[in-house]
Amino acid sequence: MKKSFTILLVFVSFLLSAQQTEIQYLSGTGLGNEKIWKFYCSAGMNSGKWTKIKVPSQWELQGFGEYTYGRWYKAGLKNPSMEEGKYEYVFAVPASWKNKQISIILEGVMTDTEVKINGLLAGEIHQGGFYRFSYNITDKLKFGGKNKLEVKVSKHSANKSVNGAERRDD
Repeated sequence: MKKSFTILLVFVSFLLSAQQTEIQYLSGTGLGNEKIWKFYCSAGMNSGKWTKIKVPSQWELQGFGEYTYGRWYKAGLKNPSMEEGKYEYVFAVPASWKNKQISIILEGVMTDTEVKINGLLAGEIHQGGFYRFSYNITDKLKFGGKNKLEVKVSKHSANKSVNGAERRDD
């Protein structure tokens, strides 16, 4: 079964003068190696308050929202649960990375995802399923200081064809 929500963030620095890549994980690297982020779920279980969540994860399996994967349309329900998850994480960027290209890579998020760095949109809202996408965030960072990452995830896409493919046809 495909997970309905997992997030893995990788912070990458591309050196301009060499083929070397530096990686800083903002999340853990998988099950048993997670990091704790601030989290807010808009509806369902444990919703309406800021709390903590492990990342990477699936919010429903950590006791948030409503678990509806593959069930709502089979049960004849008019609408699926439509909650949103809001994530926040503060991280430092080494001052030595100042003249390098920095990208943030999300390994998989379900479904629509808005990413902000220090209150600025990292790029267009990602619409779609559980696949890798990234943004160049070099111009949004505070090098040598603290940075705030905000990720808002909508359980269902604003794009009906995405919902059809990801929810009904999966």
